[in-house]
Amino acid sequence: MNAQDPGAVELWLLEAAAVPVGPAELDGLDEEEHRRAGRFVRDADRAVYLAAHVALRHVLGRRLGLAPAALAFAREPCPGCAEPHGRPRLAGDPAGAPAGAPHFSLSHGGGRVLIGLADAPVGVDVEPLPAADSVEVLATTLHPAEQAELAGVRPGDRPGAFARLWTRKEAYLKGLGIGLGRPPAADYLGTAEPARRPAGWAVTDVPAGPRHAAAVALAGGGAAVEYRLRHSLG
Repeated sequence: MNAQDPGAVELWLLEAAAVPVGPAELDGLDEEEHRRAGRFVRDADRAVYLAAHVALRHVLGRRLGLAPAALAFAREPCPGCAEPHGRPRLAGDPAGAPAGAPHFSLSHGGGRVLIGLADAPVGVDVEPLPAADSVEVLATTLHPAEQAELAGVRPGDRPGAFARLWTRKEAYLKGLGIGLGRPPAADYLGTAEPARRPAGWAVTDVPAGPRHAAAVALAGGGAAVEYRLRHSLG
């Protein structure tokens, strides 16, 4: 990968606990972000959500030369129902988002935060590896060809294989802007038959350590997504 390629996706894979979240950062979040944070029952889950949104504002603000608190967010129409809960976007004046605003995607799971910025629609996902018994249940929701591939994996390796498959699927669905409003079985994101993957999208695994899986999806990409990966906001 050419580190200077302007078409590469910019990725940040962060430990949520390392994101500075103090009173000033929390004051910079908007009413909707605080409302969503208040829905979490577990303090730990709420803390990860807040860290993720503080980090997203930091990354976007630095990209645009704006204060994180000055950013406003909106949603594109959902491709499934046309309601305004599709891909997130930056809101600006009535004509649209701020000049130079990138497409972006945010995910958080298992204490990790993943942010993606690109010049085209992008989706990212990060997940902790599931328990073996959870894999047996969740695998039934997959595309039939994905189920067959997973069944061929050694039992001890299935949690990792499932997590990598699931993050590819979620990254793609988030890139579409429909999320799990589209059945997980509708699209093939396995590895045995790359040509069967959704046309017009590149989907690539992102290294996330032994206890997590992560992926990025990019509209109009080639065989794989080129990306630059950072592990710090510094």
